[in-house]
Amino acid sequence: MTRPQGTIAPILTPFADDGGIARDLFVSHAKWVLDQGAHFLSPFGTTGEALSLSLGERMQALEWLIEAGISPSRLMPGTGVTALPETVELSAHAVGLGCAGVMVLPSFFYTGAGDNGQARYYGELIERVANPAMRMILYHIPQNSGVPVSPALTARLSAAFPGTVVAYKDSAGDWNNTAAVIVAAPSVAVFPSSEAQLTKGLANGAAGCISATVNLNAAAIRSLYDRTLAGEDIADADAAIKEFRKIIQDAGLIPAMKAVLAVRSGDKRWLNLRAPHENATLANGEALLAALGSSADHIGRN
Repeated sequence: MTRPQGTIAPILTPFADDGGIARDLFVSHAKWVLDQGAHFLSPFGTTGEALSLSLGERMQALEWLIEAGISPSRLMPGTGVTALPETVELSAHAVGLGCAGVMVLPSFFYTGAGDNGQARYYGELIERVANPAMRMILYHIPQNSGVPVSPALTARLSAAFPGTVVAYKDSAGDWNNTAAVIVAAPSVAVFPSSEAQLTKGLANGAAGCISATVNLNAAAIRSLYDRTLAGEDIADADAAIKEFRKIIQDAGLIPAMKAVLAVRSGDKRWLNLRAPHENATLANGEALLAALGSSADHIGRN
């Protein structure tokens, strides 16, 4: 893989009642999402509560997926944290396992570093990992990180590391930024905010979507992706996935999806979120399933 494309799920991280990662749920959910049609999984993104997980937990859980038979060529884990040595450790581990890519936040907290500081951060990361197999997805989510990955920075990194910086995940929800990155860095695969911009993105040179709700609606999103590329009439399907997304997003993406999975699976461990989040509730899951209606019939079924 040099330039990823398709539908990618930043998978949820389920927790046991003692607070640790629930290995069985994590693996079974990952397999289900792939079986539903997702091209790739991106463990330890925002949806996976990554910044609430330790480095050791993230590395171990990634190994669990591979030990369970999921090909690392289908995995693009999030590896970005504030401290460069820790980002190097997570990234080198993932690349060493053969993962298709690593999705990397800019270094946050020092929000005044600007493009020059972030270019140094990403450049030193690539140099320290020192593995030509490394493929990087830049992760732009300034509403959470406080730090943008600008179109100019993306172009600069693409030019400096053309075989390594191959993609850009835009979670800001601003189409103007997405379009500017597509123009500024034409060799980079750009993924708009969610499936709500999937068809518009594909029509304008984007590569697909990396979206939280692929966790629940992978088959419909994959179908929309395939049918759009085939030139079919997708107006109704596009409207349906946007409505599905809106219902879940309005209820709070992480607790909403966990609540739905808890109801459908009958496993209350899905209700657990790690602090600072509050736990999900069965009542919310039941209400969401009622709102989703038949569009959620597939959830919890193999």
